[in-house]
Amino acid sequence: MGTSKSKERILAKIREANSVPRELPIPTPDFEGEIYAHDNEDTAVIFATNFTNAAGKLVYCKSNEELYEKLNGYLQQENLTNNYVWEEELSINLEKGGIKHKTSDAGFIEKVDCGITYCEYLIARTGSILVSSKLGGGRILNCYPPIHVVCANLSQLVYDIQDGIDNVRDKYDEQEAPSLISLITGPSRTADIEKTLVMGAHGPKELILFLVDDL
Repeated sequence: MGTSKSKERILAKIREANSVPRELPIPTPDFEGEIYAHDNEDTAVIFATNFTNAAGKLVYCKSNEELYEKLNGYLQQENLTNNYVWEEELSINLEKGGIKHKTSDAGFIEKVDCGITYCEYLIARTGSILVSSKLGGGRILNCYPPIHVVCANLSQLVYDIQDGIDNVRDKYDEQEAPSLISLITGPSRTADIEKTLVMGAHGPKELILFLVDDL
């Protein structure tokens, strides 16, 4: 009986509250403001955290000379001999560092161990690498090889995806705009089958970024 009375008192209060009309505030959307607020942390720290959380491997280099040394050491350690580079500028720079690589597409499909490319920009908020079809690697070199190595500078770091896209628009004339802009967030993966995570299902199973401090 006591429970029924308590329930009735609660319902009575609800009915009483609903009997008084109230105007609900309607928020005014801010179409000019940022969708995602900037974190107070350093942009490089945000990128490094998000990139490694997405299973990317980050190698910090103080200079191009250190990049050549560490990249050469990595390729030798992993016994990667069929390493393809299709960007002329990158190939010239790697030649200076004594890094052996192939510049043609001969035997690429059958033999490729690793694709080495540049990128357009690094996106801190998502830990992503922004690439486009205008880069020498085209649409293939960053998605077909089992291992994708990216060489980039700290000056290519931006906070959000929109920042990267805006910079690409500014970089190329309208007639030279890339036909493809893509984001790479960690190595390829899927868990579609029995919820078992498989790396490298639709692309590279490893993503390694050699980041040079040029600031």
